[in-house]
Amino acid sequence: MPSTIERPSSRKSTWSPHRVHYRAPFSMPLELRPLYGNPVHGMSLDISEGGVGALVQGSLRLGEVVQIDLPTETHTLTTMAIVKHTSNARVGLQFLRLTDAQRQQITQWVGIV
Repeated sequence: MPSTIERPSSRKSTWSPHRVHYRAPFSMPLELRPLYGNPVHGMSLDISEGGVGALVQGSLRLGEVVQIDLPTETHTLTTMAIVKHTSNARVGLQFLRLTDAQRQQITQWVGIV
């Protein structure tokens, strides 16, 4: 674990030895657009610099690449992600190629500055 990052005391971020990044509860509507197929709507459950966990209405396949849109009050964060795990209505998505600005926005959401 990097010594420059500390767990914020005011947020319920979590970290485990199996994770590279802290996760924080994060509930927001989202839209996932597979490269092939129809958009899938859902609700995020948690977020980290590495990805997002979500409940979705629809099915996604393990390894599928999707465009993810996370609308905020001021703008929509749009990036690509890969489906890393899926079970029933829950999916785990790993972000691909975040810009520095996107990474900074997520860091603010997680509560690590």
